[in-house]
Amino acid sequence: MAEQKNILFETKDGILYLTISRESKLNALNFNTLEELKNIFNEVNDNRSIRGVIITGAGEKAFVAGADINEISELNELNARKFAEFGQEVFEIIESCHKPVVAVVNGYALGGGCELAIACHMRIATTNAKFGQPEVNLGLIPGYGGTQRLTHLIGRTKATEILMTGDMLDANEAKALGLLNHVEATKEEAIARAEEILKKIMSKAPLSIGMIVDCINAVFANDENGYQIEANSFARCVKSEDYREGTTAFLEKRKPNFKGE
Repeated sequence: MAEQKNILFETKDGILYLTISRESKLNALNFNTLEELKNIFNEVNDNRSIRGVIITGAGEKAFVAGADINEISELNELNARKFAEFGQEVFEIIESCHKPVVAVVNGYALGGGCELAIACHMRIATTNAKFGQPEVNLGLIPGYGGTQRLTHLIGRTKATEILMTGDMLDANEAKALGLLNHVEATKEEAIARAEEILKKIMSKAPLSIGMIVDCINAVFANDENGYQIEANSFARCVKSEDYREGTTAFLEKRKPNFKGE
């Protein structure tokens, strides 16, 4: 994996650890950082040695405090549409990744940072985490999919309030609304919980995990028949070597050795 300017990464025991590293800017997402995320996740999908991903932010103050205001302030109508569409493209790649992606949210996850977190498959936060879409304070709305994913995750009524007021949610409020899987006291404990979940998932059949991502995403796609995608995916599983290994291991009362084939 090529070196990146704004994202630190390391791989350990099949898990790719990504750290948005613009701490002096509270890890705000600029165009280059989004481009780096796109490049990384395009490689993740094809890298069989990577079985799961953890995304976090550098330091203790912020996961990602938003999009880069310096870039936003120079937008016009034409490039604003392209700006939003590029962010949506990157976050859709993350959401569609066939490897489980967990956001470990420390501190502020606002604007584009909240949108990045909710594009991940799961979210674990520290007790000091704050979530929000404060774009209305700038005369804007979320542009990277926030209006859509937040509504899907927490429901129309509460999403409307949060999007229109720009109010922030603390970690406990976010968990109560279904935005979070877990809340931990510290960043270290949150990462440890993410590792625990990923290691459990990594013991399962990789093809099955990827197809679950496709089926869940189909729930929210108006042009997809989720039941048909589920049936097609089920049939594809039955064609796989992992299916044969899983069923054989069950009958032989041993742990399966899945290879993603």
